[in-house]
Amino acid sequence: MTISAKPVIGVISNHVVEDEGAYIVKARYVDAVARYADAVPLICPSVEDVSDAAAIVARLDAILLTGATSNIEPGRYGAASGRAPFDPARDGMAAALIAAAMAAGKPVFGICRGLQEINVALGGTLVDQRDGTNQELAHHAPDGVDLDAMFAHGHSVDVVPGTPLAAIAGEGSFAVNSVHFQTIGAMGKGLVVNARAPDGVVEAVSSSGTAAPILAVQWHPEWRPEGRPHDLAFWRNVGDVARAYMGR
Repeated sequence: MTISAKPVIGVISNHVVEDEGAYIVKARYVDAVARYADAVPLICPSVEDVSDAAAIVARLDAILLTGATSNIEPGRYGAASGRAPFDPARDGMAAALIAAAMAAGKPVFGICRGLQEINVALGGTLVDQRDGTNQELAHHAPDGVDLDAMFAHGHSVDVVPGTPLAAIAGEGSFAVNSVHFQTIGAMGKGLVVNARAPDGVVEAVSSSGTAAPILAVQWHPEWRPEGRPHDLAFWRNVGDVARAYMGR
């Protein structure tokens, strides 16, 4: 039997689904890893006992932290309150996987909630647009719309020259979908802004001086990326970096 030479990328799962415990991830994330990153996706359960996170990471070539409908519990970034729904088991496993990957020198990628998890794990904070008065730019579609309309909502982002995102997707501006309420407040240690929305919201980050490469975006490149060169470039980079770190 010939073993695939493709890298194996761990995709974090969510734990709370319809008020019942589960280990589940939306198919579009898993499919994107397989189709566009040309890698083998492996779902990582968000078990409450995170002591085996290092053992999970040891069997992977990279980690992908996905988006989710839940928000990170506010106590994890020093806030007094936050907006439900929460997923404490996912919060714990995400933090443990990030720490284990960085200790092992393995790449970490994030999408939407994943970007926020990375920022919090590195000591940063989050803010919720719904709690403030600054509504210069809506980062989420109105309530009650279907998935097509939700992911059709978007805005432009300005890419910071000389950053990893600029290297893979090009400098200048491009349009992204936008499906989030929470945004980065204070930046986590070792993270560098790669793109911002016109209202200043951080839309992409990478690592600087960390043991492992990190790249995360606030939008959703996994949602029907065909025809969007910057999103396809994101996935090619996920696969290329994971391949470069195979066996380390």
